[in-house]
Amino acid sequence: MIKAIIVDDESNAIEGLLWELSKFSYKVQVVTTFTDPELALEYLKEAQIDCVFLDIEMPIMDGFTFLEKVPNRSFSVVITTAYNEYALKALKKEAIDYLLKPIDSDDLKVAIHKIEKQVTELYSLESFEIMLLKFNNRQSRKKITISTDGKLVFLEPDDIFYVESDGNYCTIYCKNQKKLVVTKKLKSFCEILPDEQFFRIHNSYIVNLNKVKEFIKVDGYIVLENNAKIPVSRQRKTDLLRKL
Repeated sequence: MIKAIIVDDESNAIEGLLWELSKFSYKVQVVTTFTDPELALEYLKEAQIDCVFLDIEMPIMDGFTFLEKVPNRSFSVVITTAYNEYALKALKKEAIDYLLKPIDSDDLKVAIHKIEKQVTELYSLESFEIMLLKFNNRQSRKKITISTDGKLVFLEPDDIFYVESDGNYCTIYCKNQKKLVVTKKLKSFCEILPDEQFFRIHNSYIVNLNKVKEFIKVDGYIVLENNAKIPVSRQRKTDLLRKL
């Protein structure tokens, strides 16, 4: 069963698409709908869905801006629009298909078939990824496995300087000024990074203790070997000094 949401500023358009999708209720479950794209973005931070039916012409935020705010998408996108000239641009934004309003049942059937195929492929890929993650993150393994930007990256712990949190996203700062953005909370890195080498010195930072060069006590921050300055929370200063 495909789990989907609809994002469209026009209630009538949502009702029309819901009616068309009801013909395929044995394949598609519309979990919820949104007329406000900002609320839809908040929902997607936590929800696991397979597809977004997305209107392009919305006054608060157009569909292309919406997609730019979800860079690491794990769901299919079907563009809904009354304007045919958006088709090519939609496909370039990695939409799996587009539907011209008023939506035709045959076109919708083709789009659903494409979604099913992509969901199946993603499921197979995720199963392999889970197996690979479990294998590589065992204690006997030295490398850390990170899933980002549609690929798995294998990192040596010594190559990581620090991890910075920004809500549901984290940025990993590595040697040679390399950065990786990951759709994970900082707590998940506490679980996979070796305790003896990494320490959470702040609600937003985990640092590699082997990379610490200086601790500026007066201002309450550390300097790493790459010259990054990372704040230390007052509650964790004592524990940090013990670790160092």
